[in-house]
Amino acid sequence: MLIKRAIAYGDLVVLLHSKSTKKDLGLAVVDIFRLENGKIVEHFDVVQSVPEKTANGNTMFDVSNEK
Repeated sequence: MLIKRAIAYGDLVVLLHSKSTKKDLGLAVVDIFRLENGKIVEHFDVVQSVPEKTANGNTMFDVSNEK
């Protein structure tokens, strides 16, 4: 797992990370956690395969506008 972004706001923490596989480009994963008293009380996730080519030409993780 390689964390690409981490966001904390109030009682929420969001992680964007990738999971690599040897067969393909891997997975893009977003985990959303809600915490109370320092403990995770809720967890949601979204998982998507990383495509070889995207419609807009951007990668799933590079947010820079530099070409």
